[in-house]
Amino acid sequence: MSEVYVIGHKSPDTDTVCSAIVYAGLKGYTAARPGELNEETAFVLDYFKVPAPALMENAAGKKLVLVDHNEPAQVVDGGDQAEIVEVVDHHKMNFVCNTPIYIHVEPVGSTATVIAKHYMDQVKGNPTHAGLLLAAVLSDTVIFKSPTTTDEDKAIAAELAKIAGITDIQTFGIDIKKAKASIKGKPIADVIHVDFKDFDFGGKKVGIGQTELVDINEVYDRAGEVTAYLNELKSGKGYEMVVFIGTDIIKEGSELYFAGDAAMMEKAFGKKPEGASMWLPGVMSRKKQVAPPLEKAFTS
Repeated sequence: MSEVYVIGHKSPDTDTVCSAIVYAGLKGYTAARPGELNEETAFVLDYFKVPAPALMENAAGKKLVLVDHNEPAQVVDGGDQAEIVEVVDHHKMNFVCNTPIYIHVEPVGSTATVIAKHYMDQVKGNPTHAGLLLAAVLSDTVIFKSPTTTDEDKAIAAELAKIAGITDIQTFGIDIKKAKASIKGKPIADVIHVDFKDFDFGGKKVGIGQTELVDINEVYDRAGEVTAYLNELKSGKGYEMVVFIGTDIIKEGSELYFAGDAAMMEKAFGKKPEGASMWLPGVMSRKKQVAPPLEKAFTS
């Protein structure tokens, strides 16, 4: 049997990488990543002394298990020439396959929650796997502040913490988030692409990036750079719209910067932008609070 690789979405985050590592370990597969690690994920892997999965730049001809995504635009390069054998995810389905495969999608806050829920008996014997899954849950739910959070996420996180020996979940979550919660001194392109996903909304290419901070003023101080780069990205890469979400995890809200039709942003969010951005209190989740209204605006 040829080797099977478990891999997450482009611009990999903590949930996509940790879920790939643990699921590969559980199934006897090989974990891979489609891009460089961000600081948060690097912090988590270093904390648990786990090496990063090997970089896969092109998946053509390989067998893949997709975790934490099923959008074709988010699949590793060469994915259209690979054999997809399985999908484990927590997003809405946008996947077409010509042959029957195993697809497991649940409406919870992270892919790690799905994996932990169904493999807890095996995870109990591996504190490192429990720790990786816990970090992924805390990351994707923004320490349970995201509206994507469910009671299942919280209950499973508590169980994982006991196995991993993490006594203070809140403090551990804050430490994880602090690892990439500053954009000072970073190239603005890196900031925008550290967690960036492409979407197809009614045949229109839309890119949405997000970063989480403890002080939204760091984004405000660089608003001109953000706007300039988004416009450059839109004109150079064939996007109908590009959006960047600067999320303040303390104030629990987001500033949305965009390049594209301002009327479309107003249609999506029911608020007139101020120039090329708008503040949306309570908005923490791209998956639940930004992508769906934008998709509706583009397709209705």
